[in-house]
Amino acid sequence: MNVSQSAAGAATGGPGRAPADQVAVRRANLVRVLGVVRSAGPLSRAAAARHAGLTRATVSSLVAELIGRGLLRETGFQQDGTVGRPGRRLEIDGRAVSALGLEVNSRYLAAWSTDLAGRTRHERRVVHDATREGAERTIRALAGIAAELLGEARAAGVRTAGIGVAVPGPVDTDGGTVRAAPNLGWRDVPAARLLRELLGLPDGTTVAVDNEANLAALAECGRAGAGAADLVYVTGEEGIGAGIVVNGGLLRGAGGFSGELGHLQVDPAGGTCACGRTGCLETKVGLTAAIRIAAPDLAAGGAASRDPRELAGELLRRATEGDPRALAGLDEIGRWLGIGLAVPVNLLNPEVIVLGGYFAAVAPYLLPAAMRELRERAVAGDAAVSRVTGSALGFSAAVRGAAGVIVEEVFADPTRLMPAVTGDG
Repeated sequence: MNVSQSAAGAATGGPGRAPADQVAVRRANLVRVLGVVRSAGPLSRAAAARHAGLTRATVSSLVAELIGRGLLRETGFQQDGTVGRPGRRLEIDGRAVSALGLEVNSRYLAAWSTDLAGRTRHERRVVHDATREGAERTIRALAGIAAELLGEARAAGVRTAGIGVAVPGPVDTDGGTVRAAPNLGWRDVPAARLLRELLGLPDGTTVAVDNEANLAALAECGRAGAGAADLVYVTGEEGIGAGIVVNGGLLRGAGGFSGELGHLQVDPAGGTCACGRTGCLETKVGLTAAIRIAAPDLAAGGAASRDPRELAGELLRRATEGDPRALAGLDEIGRWLGIGLAVPVNLLNPEVIVLGGYFAAVAPYLLPAAMRELRERAVAGDAAVSRVTGSALGFSAAVRGAAGVIVEEVFADPTRLMPAVTGDG
């Protein structure tokens, strides 16, 4: 029985129930048709009806509504079978609807917006010392970037469906509150509320705040190079964290605070971490540690104020040119990274581990030592050792994942967008 068939039964459920059920059924059918076009399009209305298991009349009505909401468009013609007139092709439109992703990092702020077909609209990245500036000034600066991009979208006639925000630390995703971000010095910061107030957003506009590694993991999950149903994404920035995908969905834990890989103790005699504990993985493989070990002259030259992408590029340049200090330092970092990666490998047995941030840039010089250590520590032997790869998105993974959350919200409920044009639907 398809969704439209179940509507008839719902409509007989008693006084006061049928209208609500009919709305729910129509919403489900909108999602179904939109999903078919997204996965199999471009295709004709007749083909969409077959894929969705709905009647052509039902699909025509649904398509008209989705076109009105700016989510589908008809382009050209294609022959559907060997006889009859060719049909107009349906494809995802979304040019007039965008999603905005924002990211707070200890050294920079970033923004990235996309339309619903995945086309990049705008990108911004500014050096910003969030640790020194504090939560209030940082969120004000982030709101300033967001306001600029929202204004540009409005001027172009584009509606912004919502805003996703990536932050480096555990987040209460229900309330959009950053519970703890050691490298920022933040605790219990109501980021979603502050952004909403600063931007004057209406209540219906989503502001979704989440951990940067979680959002980066979602961005990486469907990519051809790393796509897997079971994946661990490991950030490689000032802080180290992990986003865990199991069976295609995020593994958040009971309170939503999973993935703090960087704060596992790997060296009881090690240095003090930003979290206040001793010998955390982050103190061995974070970007500050990498500069200290592999390029100490950069540490003495004010590296803390430089963009991490620039520092990653300098590490790569030195390693490529055969600098002995850089090569030895990256080998040492790779060894500690392998020790850390053995934890998710033995605990979760993921299909692939994706290394993000600066790890991705210098992966060829980290992976030999990391894989040696990982193989020695994999309890089940080589069969349990995950594929380890550098991120294709690099430092942009988290902000792209933040925008992606909003895109998925729209595809999960197209009715959250008001129709872009009037009509009889």
